[in-house]
Amino acid sequence: AAVANEYFVGAINRVGVEELGPNDFYGTSYFVDPEAQFVGEVASDKETELVVRDLDMAKLREVRDRWQFYRDRRPDAYEPLTAP
Repeated sequence: AAVANEYFVGAINRVGVEELGPNDFYGTSYFVDPEAQFVGEVASDKETELVVRDLDMAKLREVRDRWQFYRDRRPDAYEPLTAP
């Protein structure tokens, strides 16, 4: 997750080895807040877990007000790139 991505991010991964190949999945699923800080503990790297977290949606406004990426954007500068 990037610093000040302005979103909550849930990163998921299973654990163990699949029957169809030698893929060893390392688990450690997690959630990060809009400032890339973990929300709660990271999941196990050995045991299957269901990760559930309460996400503070007020944090979105707080980060967006502080970083101002939306305020400072210039849609006119990239409008030709998005035209049909």
